Formats: sequence, C-alpha cells, structure tokens
Amino acid sequence: MFREYVASRQAVGKHRDGARAWETMVQDLSGFLGHDDARQVTKRNLLDWRDHLLQSGRSPKSVANGHLAAVRALFRWAFENDRLPTNEAAAVRQEAPRVARSREKGYTTAEAVKVLKASVAYEPAVRDNPANRESAHITAAKRWVPILCAFSGARVTEMTQLRKEDIRKEGGHYVLRIRPDAGTVKAGDYRDVPLHRQIIDLGFLDFLAAVKEGPLFHNATTKERSLSSARATAGRLSQWLQGENLVPVGVQPSHGWRHRFKTQGRELEISDRVIDAIQGHAGKTAGDDYGDVTLATRIAAVRKLPAYDLTSARNPP
Repeated sequence: MFREYVASRQAVGKHRDGARAWETMVQDLSGFLGHDDARQVTKRNLLDWRDHLLQSGRSPKSVANGHLAAVRALFRWAFENDRLPTNEAAAVRQEAPRVARSREKGYTTAEAVKVLKASVAYEPAVRDNPANRESAHITAAKRWVPILCAFSGARVTEMTQLRKEDIRKEGGHYVLRIRPDAGTVKAGDYRDVPLHRQIIDLGFLDFLAAVKEGPLFHNATTKERSLSSARATAGRLSQWLQGENLVPVGVQPSHGWRHRFKTQGRELEISDRVIDAIQGHAGKTAGDDYGDVTLATRIAAVRKLPAYDLTSARNPP
C-alpha cells in the first residue's frame, strides 16, 4: 500500500526521493504490530504505537511531525482511493509542546560574519593517506554553500544540489536556477536567484570555470542518487559548522540563513512577495498568484543586500 501511495504522489511531482524517511516510519509501525496488513490496523493500535514511541524516548515533536504525519497521510490516501474501508488514523494525534525561544531564529550580523569568515577561508586538513583526504566536493561546499545561502535564503539542499549548468549570465547578471531535476525543490517549481556581487568578488566564477559539468557539491553520477548525495553533503556541512562552534544555541545551522534573509528583506523594505519568490515560499493569499516577480525585480532586491565585512578572511582559490 505504501509503494502505491508513493507512486501516486510521484506522478504529481511529490516524494521524489521515494519517501524513504516515511518508509522507515511505516516499517516501524509494522514491526510494532507484528504484521503488515493495513486492513487489521485499528485506531487503538495506532494510539498504542504512538505511546510506545514516546516511552522509547522519541520527542513529542518527532512523533507528531514524523511518525504520525507519515501514517496519517498514507491512511488518508488509502481511504480516499478505496484501499481501506475506514481511515483509522484520522483522529490519531500527538500534541507537540510549544518551544519557548530566548533569541531570534536567524543569525545576527556578527554571527553571520563569523560563519562566513570561517567558510571562505576554509582549508581541509592535510592527510598523507589519499583515502583519508576530504573530497573536493565537500571542501567546495564548506567554502561556498554558506554564502550562497546567506544571499539567497535558499534551503541548504537546494544549494548542495546545484550543478555547473544551473548558473548562467543573463543581461549582464549572473543567475543561479534552482530546479527539481537537480534533486528536489519543496515548492515543486524552478526559480531563478540572482548572484550577489560579493559572491562573484570572492571568486565564485573562477571556481565554476575550474570544475567540470555536473554537481558542484557532491559526486553523484545518476539522477537517482543526486538528492541523497546533496542531503549527505548538507549533513556534512552542518556537522562541520557545529564542530567549529559556529552555530549559536537556538539557531539551525543552515535554516538560520532563511530566517535572516527574511528579516533583512523586511529591514530593507523589500516586499514579502519578492522575498518569498527568491526563497521559494508559497504565497499566502490568492492574490499572490497574480502577476510575476520578474528577474529584474529579484536582481534589484538582491542588490539591496549589504555585503559582509570579511576583510580578515582569505579569498578562496
């Protein structure tokens, strides 16, 4: 049933990765029940599974937004498509506690500068054994992905899946195109993001000229492996940032750039509609679907973003 569900979602552009994370959660349910017959599953079974997950140490948020979300989506689809006579998961919920925040969600300017200085000056450790050396793709990700995120507000995987052919020059401006066929795009559609002048000044075009066609930040050679490889690179980047104590408590290593980008846009009086178009956020009203946020509008918005003072950082080769 789960395979049929995934196939139906992929037919409309969803779950491009095969919903692997959700598959693990559905398998966990099957293991808990001791069978895999969805027709035998009752609401009481699902409540017992929920309680078991909580008692085994899973956080209420993880259970609510992960395990139960996966099973509710599956059982709702099965009921709506006549695979099951009832939807036993419809009312199975787990309340997640509200997190009390003690600071802003995004990087402050000082914190952003600290991350970017470490990033653009990054050099991998020297290893005598070639097998222990860091790959060129990971080194490039540590140098370039943070500043690409800083000036685009993009999701980190949207940056780690970039390919050389996704960057072009148009009308005197360099533009990167975030597109689903490179891995995944949460909103489903491609979008164009102008490159900020500081990224170019730091040598990004020289970096592009020196690499071959294909992914910039991972070495997958097939479309099927691209998304998982891009996510693996994003994970390696996050681990590095945290290992270097560059991530403040209360800030997500990469998502912090999305929050900062939105905040900067509002400070600079750039409309939320334009910022949403650059970041890939869906519009909030029906009116947002009318008209287009043109590339010229996006270029004007990105130009307003001030450069970071990275004078003590070494320009990457």
